[in-house]
Amino acid sequence: MKELRLMKGNEAIAEAAIRDGCDGYFGYPITPQSEIMEYLMAEKPYETTGMAVLQAESEVASINMIYGGASCGKKVFTSSSSPGISLMQEGISYIAGAELPCLLVNVVRGGPGLGTIQPSQADYFQAVKGGGHGDYKLITLAPASVQEMYDFVGLGFKLAFKYRNPVMILSDGAIGQMMEKVYLEDQKPRRTLDEIRETCPWATLGKIPGKERNIITSLYLESARQEKLNLKLQAKYRQVEKDEVRFEEIQCEDAEYLFVAFGTSSRICQKAIEEGRKKGLKVGLFRPITLYPFPYDKLREYAGKVKGMLSVEMNAGQMVEDVRLAVEGRTKVAHFGRFGGIIPSPDEVLHAVEEKLMGGK
Repeated sequence: MKELRLMKGNEAIAEAAIRDGCDGYFGYPITPQSEIMEYLMAEKPYETTGMAVLQAESEVASINMIYGGASCGKKVFTSSSSPGISLMQEGISYIAGAELPCLLVNVVRGGPGLGTIQPSQADYFQAVKGGGHGDYKLITLAPASVQEMYDFVGLGFKLAFKYRNPVMILSDGAIGQMMEKVYLEDQKPRRTLDEIRETCPWATLGKIPGKERNIITSLYLESARQEKLNLKLQAKYRQVEKDEVRFEEIQCEDAEYLFVAFGTSSRICQKAIEEGRKKGLKVGLFRPITLYPFPYDKLREYAGKVKGMLSVEMNAGQMVEDVRLAVEGRTKVAHFGRFGGIIPSPDEVLHAVEEKLMGGK
């Protein structure tokens, strides 16, 4: 039987990493995600499972520690919040270019700049479009509950190693700080060195007799070699887009208007659906779970069935660009957002449907 606990979202991330057999966490504190490191420090997994937990001197240092650990085939992760993730962008690009698996957690706060410590979804572009330099993609998972914060750690590591690619869990301050019940899996053992050698033949694990030493790099001075790498990456991304799309549909069967929302905004929309249906409004929710790969094809199926879509986001309008790309002008698309750390109310969301999609009815 699974263990049941009441936990914060941030605590669930940390507990999931321990139970999934993670080898190491390297990070730096920043609100509203500091509980991830604090929980790991309090639990001391280095005494039970051997998992390393280290507060680095900065976000730049921590992402380069992730680069080093991932190069050895280790299951490593870091966490931060918006400004800290910005500091990591160079290292994230290096990791993507070197085709290394790792898990990145962004518990988003309001911005730009130092902004506010309140929740936001304004890092969508940073995660989904690639905040660093070069042509690369992060597989991006958007949890909408504390249970999904827990579940997406194991899923994130699985996808990272399957595709040798960094995976980001894009959460926000509300889900990171809220408390809900969580079902916990049994403890997995950390992989042995022999298991890493078998499952990660690309890893650099020192000189093995009779084998050439693996070299990990994202530097290719010859343009032809660099282009070859980029073509390989793009082929990998097309495979991810084919096989790893995830989404949830709530009361979409008879909907005349769709909310499109992720994370905390999707929770608000579920309440708005309940209230809207009482008023006779046929509204439903389409929730992207993978922000990259975005569920373009599935959302496009609704374009000819509904009268309009409202992209509900805690930002000035970012995911709405992908919604418009998906529907290709076949239905009306509008955006409603609050930003600066303000979470919209269900009444505000319903009013936006009436005003923006129904002509003020």
